[in-house]
Amino acid sequence: MSTLSEENLHVHLPRAGAFGLDQDKEFFEIEQNGRRRRLRCHDYGEIYSVPGLYERLFSEVLSCRSPQVVVDLLDETLDRHDEDPGDLCAFDLGAGNGMVGEELARIGAEEIVGVDLLEEAKEAAERDRPGLYDAYHALNLTDLDPGVRAELEGRGFNCLTCVAALGFGDLPPDAFRAAYELVAPGGWIAFNIRDLFLENGDASGFAGLLERMLESGELVEHARHRYRHRVSVGGEPLYYVAVIAQKAG
Repeated sequence: MSTLSEENLHVHLPRAGAFGLDQDKEFFEIEQNGRRRRLRCHDYGEIYSVPGLYERLFSEVLSCRSPQVVVDLLDETLDRHDEDPGDLCAFDLGAGNGMVGEELARIGAEEIVGVDLLEEAKEAAERDRPGLYDAYHALNLTDLDPGVRAELEGRGFNCLTCVAALGFGDLPPDAFRAAYELVAPGGWIAFNIRDLFLENGDASGFAGLLERMLESGELVEHARHRYRHRVSVGGEPLYYVAVIAQKAG
């Protein structure tokens, strides 16, 4: 195992058996205060519960670039359309511990609301980036409490971001559709997805949903960029496609 240390937090990547491993099967080991345990890279609840672990693993060890890449592409697209990012009221879907929200704040978004399925994500965002979000909800968008629905509908969202949350069953297509319906006509939609899903089909159904939305004209694509999302635990590059589109209307 290779080891990367920082004070009492150590992240160990497997030396063997990880090359070619499916992305949602990847694993690593964490050693903290003398205790060592194995986690999958998709064990988000447990990862968020350890302060600093998400950034340590994904940003530093695996070189994840997606939050910055997707939001930069959104910013560039807004500039081409003479729109001010300071006017964005953004709905950050699959918000995690706030890395995308932080990028939205960097480009000047006026209001940012986060939603994630996991309570651990909400707790991590409030712990690691207090005050970043104007509101943050841990909930299932397909089964909304009427009061929460009224609150979200009243926000007047004109932007939806969804980064590194699609295509592996973490976020079902109907949840993305529910979030999309909360965005006003003409609003901006910024997301990414593994390139292989667009090429070979996606068992979660998101690639098919995207194709139907684009073909029907309800979603108008303005930018698409293939890039290295991060490296795998075996050191292989993992490529994603970032898309910036606009809700028709």
